[in-house]
Formats: sequence, C-alpha cells, structure tokens
Amino acid sequence: MSPTSKASKNGLSEVERAAVKDRAAEVRSQARRAKSADRSAADESDVLAKIAEMAQPDRGVAERLHAIIKETVPELAPKLWYSQLAYALDGKVICFFRSGQTDKERYSTFGFSSAAKLDEARGLWATSFALSELSDEGEAMIRSLLTKAVG
Repeated sequence: MSPTSKASKNGLSEVERAAVKDRAAEVRSQARRAKSADRSAADESDVLAKIAEMAQPDRGVAERLHAIIKETVPELAPKLWYSQLAYALDGKVICFFRSGQTDKERYSTFGFSSAAKLDEARGLWATSFALSELSDEGEAMIRSLLTKAVG
C-alpha cells in the first residue's frame, strides 16, 4: 500500500479525502447543469479535460476507451464520478476508468457498477479489470462486456 493510500487518524487517506472533495464539486457542477440543455456536452468536456491531464500511458488508454465506449454504446453519457471517467445510462453509472497513477498503482482499472447487467446465472462474474495497455483482444472483450452491460 502506498503512503498516500494509507488511512490517516481520521479514517480517510489523502487520496480518499481528495476523491470526496472532487465528488462534492462534481455534484455541485451537475446540479448547476441540470437545467442546461448543454449538460451532456459540458460533462463530456469535463471527461476530455480529465483525460488530457493524465500522464502516458494512461492518457492513451483512456482516450481509446472513451472512443470504444462512444462507438459501442453511444447511449452511455460520459461524466466524472469521484474524479474518475464514468459512463452513465439514465443517470446511473454503468462503467468507469480509474487511472492507476492517481493511486500510485502499477495498473489502472476499468470496471462496472452494480447497474451494469453483467450478472451470470452461476452467481459469479467479474466487475473490474486491471488495465496497463489495451490490446486488440482486450478491446474486443471490453466491447462485448459493454454491450452486455447495457442489455
């Protein structure tokens, strides 16, 4: 565990406190935009700005993921969620990308929320994946999961 991810005496790590502050700012911003016809364009602009802030190789992976999601499931709306890239359907986050560099981890994470329709009859399914690069095989798997996730 990195020093920035260890909990302080008040229970939250430095990274967790920053995420809470970021989320509060996101909620305020989204509330202001609720009345705006340009909300989806502004939300996508926020996502693209967050991607632009990322260092390589996460920036390249995030750019490619963004394009894959828009091509595969254009009904998902990009937005920031706890300072992460997220994609929502009817206001519910379906999937997200978290840069490992934020948490000083060796890999990033692409994951799905409980709103994603990935449930398997056998009672076991993956909801997140470590991601250090995006191969053709990985891209195909993500496209398949995205299609299933929105049902």
